[in-house]
Amino acid sequence: MKNKTIVVTGGTGSWGRELVKRLLEREPKEIRIFSRNEALQVEMMHEFYHHPKLTFIIGDIRDKYELMQACQQADYIFHLAALKHVPICEQQPDSAMKTNVIGTQNVIQAAIKNGVEKVIYVSTDKASHPSSTYGMTKAIGEKLIVHANLREGKTKFVCVRSGNVLGSTGSVVPIFKQQIEQGLQINLTDKRMTRFFLALEEAVSLLLKATDESSGGEVYVMRMQGCRIQDLAEVLIEELAASDIPIRETGARLGERMCESLISELESMSSIHLDEDYYVILPPFPIDGLHETYAGRTPVQFDHFHSDHVLMSKPEIKEMLQNGGFLS
Repeated sequence: MKNKTIVVTGGTGSWGRELVKRLLEREPKEIRIFSRNEALQVEMMHEFYHHPKLTFIIGDIRDKYELMQACQQADYIFHLAALKHVPICEQQPDSAMKTNVIGTQNVIQAAIKNGVEKVIYVSTDKASHPSSTYGMTKAIGEKLIVHANLREGKTKFVCVRSGNVLGSTGSVVPIFKQQIEQGLQINLTDKRMTRFFLALEEAVSLLLKATDESSGGEVYVMRMQGCRIQDLAEVLIEELAASDIPIRETGARLGERMCESLISELESMSSIHLDEDYYVILPPFPIDGLHETYAGRTPVQFDHFHSDHVLMSKPEIKEMLQNGGFLS
């Protein structure tokens, strides 16, 4: 990406900040941070010491005109902007639709209009066999991105599908830590729930791998173990609490499910092993040259990839939290 112009939508979030750090190492010409949060933009300006290669643009992906302007002469777009909180999307499905679906369509149109080389779309495990409004809107976003490879123009579009990023906005780990520090009980929606977790650095590595290696039309998935939320809470209590902290079940929230899925039953039929750390889901329709690129790759041997199948042990959870800096 040397001497390339890059747009990062939603770039002031935790993903965006880590991504920008890694992109700057590749000596781009310019990185444009496109987001609607003025306060976070000012904060990020200071964090990066007013770096001369960073341009901050106030804008909303719902506004196609603003997006068209931001993407002029851009080479890459990392599309991170979304409404992500499950309960909020359940309460305001119209807003989730406008941002996660129409906003994504605006990104696609801006990319094609401006002759962008590649668009990398950040999706979620909740888009696989979705049960919530958030998951459904992200699943439609995936469909739009993959199908955009059939449109005229040189732009390539690829998806990455991730689990929960440790410490990101709304993540349970900072919430649990705060409750423990204040000596409060930990509120857990359901002790049976399992989730996929990965470190922020791993999430950005997934983004960059898809950027470097994708042909357009794939969904990249990182191989990872699931984690029982109760085990996660108990490890945090054992490591951080000065006294006993009770765990109280509050009941599942609207749209929540017991486990998450990175690859659904239907998707497993067209999924392959990319290498020892990643899978690729291929589309069920032909895209010029795509399936030939992966000819000879080994198909996956499972019929789905759910978070309750291979669970981390408590020592593994502790190591994950230590590596992420959450037990210091």
